[in-house]
Amino acid sequence: MACPLQSTRACNMAPPQKDSSPIVRPDIDWIPSYKVFKERVQRLAALNLNRPTTLPAGWPSKITSERVWSGSDFKSEDDYVVKLSQEDIAEIESALEYFKALDLGPDDVSKDNFPLPNLGSKLEEVADIIHNGRGFVILRGLEPDKYSSVDNILLYLGVTSYIAETRGMQDFDGRMILHIQAVRKESDVAQHGSMPNSPYVNRAQPFHTDLCDVLSLYALGVAAYGGESFLASSATIYNEIARLRPDVIHVLAKDDWPFDEFYKNQYHTRPLLYNFSSSDGKQEHGPGFQFSRRPLTGAHFSPHHPLVPAMSEVQAEALDMVYFLAKEHALEIQLQKGDMQIFNNFAMLHARSSFVDEGEHKRHMLRLWLRNEQKMWRAEPKSEGLEKVGREVYEWEKEEWRREVGTKWDIEQSPPELRVDFKRASCA
Repeated sequence: MACPLQSTRACNMAPPQKDSSPIVRPDIDWIPSYKVFKERVQRLAALNLNRPTTLPAGWPSKITSERVWSGSDFKSEDDYVVKLSQEDIAEIESALEYFKALDLGPDDVSKDNFPLPNLGSKLEEVADIIHNGRGFVILRGLEPDKYSSVDNILLYLGVTSYIAETRGMQDFDGRMILHIQAVRKESDVAQHGSMPNSPYVNRAQPFHTDLCDVLSLYALGVAAYGGESFLASSATIYNEIARLRPDVIHVLAKDDWPFDEFYKNQYHTRPLLYNFSSSDGKQEHGPGFQFSRRPLTGAHFSPHHPLVPAMSEVQAEALDMVYFLAKEHALEIQLQKGDMQIFNNFAMLHARSSFVDEGEHKRHMLRLWLRNEQKMWRAEPKSEGLEKVGREVYEWEKEEWRREVGTKWDIEQSPPELRVDFKRASCA
């Protein structure tokens, strides 16, 4: 008899029985409670479990690189904001007109046909910061209201092509760019009974990663209130856990975390924590995370399939430990209209506060999933789970059905009611 709820690692669930007991899940929320977390830590400590006192073989005792930072280390925005000069902006606008004269589409934008002879070298330095430095940069100075919707997309693609040239497909319908904006308020859930995914609601999002190598947001508009962006260094989080609780590194690196795939009526298991190196294997970058909370905890707007296995209490402790360390060490950023925020998705976790749109002040971000083929990070040892995600996102042309779907470029907004993320649910 077929397994009713498939695991992509193995079919390890028996068919449901009418008299089977419901799965008991830990008391853990999508946005966690610190009180519940501390009580769990104390409860597990009292059990005197036989926990490892050393790190797993091959995992560093400490990461030492520029990507180890805490939000308080940055004295001002000048530490991470690259301000575009009038000459830089004029060069972008000239490149935009050059590209438009070629009568090509968004898929075709590249360094070769979007010439930035002076700014280009600065953007390549940004690429190095993202992959080998602190892990993030904000480009500031553009005025999106000066440009049409199409031109904003084209110049965004042109600028980012110097940082990470390969663009990822973000959903099953072939969308290469997403418009992140609120189409409903969190308070509307009672009226509608269901809600779009978090990118399309004004609710806060907890710390997580996306399904990409490099994530970029271009702020076409900002909210009247709230909507702050938070970044937290995965290296700092790792160092803290490795120093204080090496047993938790074992838990995070084990491949038994049950990820609900929601739309597919199946789940898969994999680690949350990976060791990364450069694509040629010559440079070790060290540990980084790849996970979102929602497939692990479920949420009030997105409950678990009833047959997805529960995480353990030990896993719940580890998951919330990562969250609260991220919160402690996070950098809060108030993005301005026209900002391009670009960061290494494997090098940090990101979150967002709730927000309120009013009048002309409405949050509207263009999101790209990017990859730099020369500087990309790879998990060591090779992770089939991450490799599969990478193929789905960046090597979609190798899949016949994806080629048939083709790419889609939404100009004004993305349709969240119809949108289905990749199986592993991309956000939060």
